[in-house]
Amino acid sequence: MATIGRADLPPRGSAPDAVDGPLGGNGASLRATAQALAEAGTAAAVVLVEGISDRIALATAAAGRGRDLSAERVVIVPMGGAHPVGRFLTMLGPQGAGRRLAGLCDLREEGIFRRGLDLARIWSPHTRDELERLGFAVCVGDLEEELIRALGVAGVEALLESQGDLRSFRAFQSQPAWRGREPGTQLWRFLRSSSRRSLRYVRLLTEVAAERETLPRPLETVLAAV
Repeated sequence: MATIGRADLPPRGSAPDAVDGPLGGNGASLRATAQALAEAGTAAAVVLVEGISDRIALATAAAGRGRDLSAERVVIVPMGGAHPVGRFLTMLGPQGAGRRLAGLCDLREEGIFRRGLDLARIWSPHTRDELERLGFAVCVGDLEEELIRALGVAGVEALLESQGDLRSFRAFQSQPAWRGREPGTQLWRFLRSSSRRSLRYVRLLTEVAAERETLPRPLETVLAAV
């Protein structure tokens, strides 16, 4: 697996201010959903995702591929979880607004997405390959796990160092509850230890993965569908 050199890393503090702000919480999620649904009214395609971090990753990956989703009228709708997917598919799919649809979910929510597609009378996918042919991709584990695998432990640690967070990660590794655990698992927990850190690093990790041509398959699958 490719590792990242310092020349490939974004400079410290390069993440947009919006990611470092108070994006977490139910209020922010509801506002993001409402705004995206308003934009979906004139969209050519709609991508349904569980949360804000998924939207950040897809938008960042698209930009890394030289695409402008806004100009293409592709709207990413963070649903605030997987359970509303059936309602959103019915509202936006062939039984409703008739938009071209795609989606992204975590492994544990795969069944919910399959049932949603069935209930919305779009298709009854029985395998992950069938889901992907419909434009719906599954992160094995979750998005952060996919990004860690895409860059490798050494690559993620290099990014942490470039952002001044490697010392904090080393301190985290020494905590009794996490000492001796697999490094990828330690990184996953460290990145998810706060919503601010999680959102910031989802963008940074995706930027580097796009630059290195190692975007996770689920992100590539969804972008190819829209």
